[in-house]
Amino acid sequence: MHTTAQTIKKVFTASIISASLLCSGFASAHQDVDHQSQLEQAISGEHRSAKNKARDEFRHPKETLEFFGFKSSMTVVEITPGGGWYTEILAPAVKGKGKLYGAHYPDTGEDNYYSNSRKQLVKKLASDPVFSEVELTNFVPRKESELAPAGTADLVLTFRNLHNWRDAGVEQAFKDAYKALKKGGVLGVVEHRLPEGVDPKKAMGYVSQSKTIEQAKAAGFTLAASSEINANAKDKAVYPKGVWTLPPVLRLGDTDKAKYMAIGESDRMTLKFVK
Repeated sequence: MHTTAQTIKKVFTASIISASLLCSGFASAHQDVDHQSQLEQAISGEHRSAKNKARDEFRHPKETLEFFGFKSSMTVVEITPGGGWYTEILAPAVKGKGKLYGAHYPDTGEDNYYSNSRKQLVKKLASDPVFSEVELTNFVPRKESELAPAGTADLVLTFRNLHNWRDAGVEQAFKDAYKALKKGGVLGVVEHRLPEGVDPKKAMGYVSQSKTIEQAKAAGFTLAASSEINANAKDKAVYPKGVWTLPPVLRLGDTDKAKYMAIGESDRMTLKFVK
């Protein structure tokens, strides 16, 4: 009887554990579906213009954010959101579940690119309730900046900014990102990629991938993975007006427009670093 009772107890306990693991698995799968669904809804949302959606072909927002491990419950920092192309996706993708900080240039009251960029973003955020939970912080290139409260961020993102910050600026921005992130947090970098062996002076706007990796490592990060999601083999990087010769800028106007449209947007490195 004692043996039978023990056997029944073991079977009962095993059943409870199995059921618990099964429920946990279902919950995890359900959460993954929820995160994916909220991201997909954000990307297809009516608040995004047809012009911005047309660039999804080249910027691959869903694949890129999923590569970085994005979840709608995360605290996310976007460094210098610019015109807010990615903000249009990130804001609704975390709304109600996570948190989005836009670490942007401060408005100093001056009539310059930095202040005007901040003013335009503030105006954009006020234009639609989808942005109501976004919190702006100050990012000053080449100076220590608090992107978010220290150790609170799950994910820090920068899209096509490194070429503007230059070496000293990149190094400081990576240090700022490291400070903002939790242990195990991710720094996601997307940038115009300089082909190996090409003179940087002949490829304006492009950045060395190997140098970027070394700069991130110097800030304390470990390279977790790289992806070719945003690669473009047609891009050779040497053009009259640098990377801005290509779309979407097309700085040469109608001159050779068909040629540059056929190339498409730049070849971009996509790097995932972990704290």
